[in-house]
Amino acid sequence: MIAVGLMSGTSADGASAAVVRLFDRAVRLVAYRTFRCPCALRERILAARDAKAPELSALHSDLGRFFARAARTIIGRGTADVIGSHGQTVWHAPARHTLQLGEAATIAAETGVTAVCDFRPADIAAGGEGAPLVPYFDWLLFAGRPVVLLNVGGIANLTSPGRTLGATVGFDTGPGNCLIDEAMRIAFGREYDAGGKVAASGRIDLRLLPKLDHPYFRRRPPKSTGRELFGRGFLLDRLGRELRRRPGDVVATLTFFTARTIADAFARFVRRPVQEVVVSGGGVFNRALMGHLEWMLWPAAARPIDVYGFHPLSKEPAAFALLAAEAVRGAAGNVPSATGARRAAILGKIVPGANFRRLMKSLHS
Repeated sequence: MIAVGLMSGTSADGASAAVVRLFDRAVRLVAYRTFRCPCALRERILAARDAKAPELSALHSDLGRFFARAARTIIGRGTADVIGSHGQTVWHAPARHTLQLGEAATIAAETGVTAVCDFRPADIAAGGEGAPLVPYFDWLLFAGRPVVLLNVGGIANLTSPGRTLGATVGFDTGPGNCLIDEAMRIAFGREYDAGGKVAASGRIDLRLLPKLDHPYFRRRPPKSTGRELFGRGFLLDRLGRELRRRPGDVVATLTFFTARTIADAFARFVRRPVQEVVVSGGGVFNRALMGHLEWMLWPAAARPIDVYGFHPLSKEPAAFALLAAEAVRGAAGNVPSATGARRAAILGKIVPGANFRRLMKSLHS
């Protein structure tokens, strides 16, 4: 089966798209591309938590068209059997409710390919947090190996894959790039710290670290979080004055803090021997952050996921391509030990495309 995955994370800076070829217990990346989010659309996404119904409805529709264009472009003249669209998370209240926008009917209509969307609610209905959902992908590719899969997007999450799905541990560690990005936007008018240059030029102030502490870091998994907790309000409440006075030092401190919360999560909650930490997400490109992680996680070797044939930004869309394929096959895609669900669940809502009958026939032949 050939599947397309679409992912727009908490940073809302664009849609990552991946085309994968799926085998019995293997996923091979065929193509990857990131599509920048138009500035006006991004501003609407970041403001969505306070938007009213008409604005949310319009955003839902416009995001559907944005994701459809991304899918159409990456498919090109090729073919695809199914598209998995994570959508844009605008609100995530773990174990209670969640909202991802991006109309999948538009994706299916404009591509002719059956689309699967809204993966989180089925896990929540089964008593889970609705996240993280990438551990299924991590387990399928790395089951039983002495590795941890670490994704540093807006929020950082890790998976320690067991030999069996039930022995797999996965959870959100806390902030990934989100606090660093917020500080860069507020203080420098930039979307992120390119290459970690600002962090490298600043001074880490260890005296500020207690101000950033939060009970979330000590809470046992399963657990998940988002910008609802670690967003602009959190940053300004804790370090607003320092950010105005010495922004470079704050960015350096936040970068160190982010790495330390990840390393602390390893020390607290990963019980298996770990020889390697496979890192994906935008954090891979922040050299200051990666430098901190390399020495904090030693003796485990921290290395980017591209050594396994995946672009660092392709893993999450590849994971949702896999989850979409499992949905149309009628197979469960959550990891109850990671989300806290009472049972395994088939994730996602299927929107038939022009290829739906052919797809169903091929699956049952």
